[in-house]
Amino acid sequence: MTLPTIALFRNDFYLSTTEAIVTAVIADGGIVLDQTCFYATSGGQPGDSGFLERADGSRIEIASTRHGDTKDVILHVPADAQPVPDIGEKLVLHVDWTRRYRLMRMHTACHLLSVVCPYPITGAAVGEEESRVDFDMGETIDKDSVTADMMSLVNANHPVYLQWITDAELMANPGIVKSKNVRPPVGLGRVSLVCIGENAAIDSQPCGGTHVSETQEVGEIFIARIEKKGKENRRFRIRFGKPETAVL
Repeated sequence: MTLPTIALFRNDFYLSTTEAIVTAVIADGGIVLDQTCFYATSGGQPGDSGFLERADGSRIEIASTRHGDTKDVILHVPADAQPVPDIGEKLVLHVDWTRRYRLMRMHTACHLLSVVCPYPITGAAVGEEESRVDFDMGETIDKDSVTADMMSLVNANHPVYLQWITDAELMANPGIVKSKNVRPPVGLGRVSLVCIGENAAIDSQPCGGTHVSETQEVGEIFIARIEKKGKENRRFRIRFGKPETAVL
């Protein structure tokens, strides 16, 4: 039986390095550690990449991070032709922070978009350069107006923080779930709510991803396109930067 991994990123999104001990190496090469600061792919956000540093200073490059057979096991998937660590070996973990921080900013931007467009979410994908959020909506909407409203939230520099509720509390309050097709990250006994604004005045929704601590950190963003994906579905594409400097 594979031992569970303590997911340090759940309580500290800014933790980019830590020590850990190898508890298992599975058949496809995935490395299981007793604890990790590497985010595992979930909820539309890609898992972290980076490297594991061995005692002699050599590296095991990590191409991606994902969950194992259960949500409480996290697999660090090496790039091709990497050395295999020993069970019980102590490693120092290093997240690719530049990439992670862009994903944190983008994921927070997706939350801001869901505030500006309060429609049921039918799909989402967080990317380093562009993210998309799909909404169950039929009417047309001006992308420049959406951009302006999002940037207003960014510039107001609202705090972004977590609150925790039990799985039972979530099930008793289904109205707080914005996603129409994806269930919140339940099964671990408690669920994190990402709150924006003092006393969650701007927004509060279940999410297991990583986010910045204040909206100003998101930086300059804009809606590049709004695509019609059916009679009652619209896809919004978010990018970093200003609209006038973008190559669409």
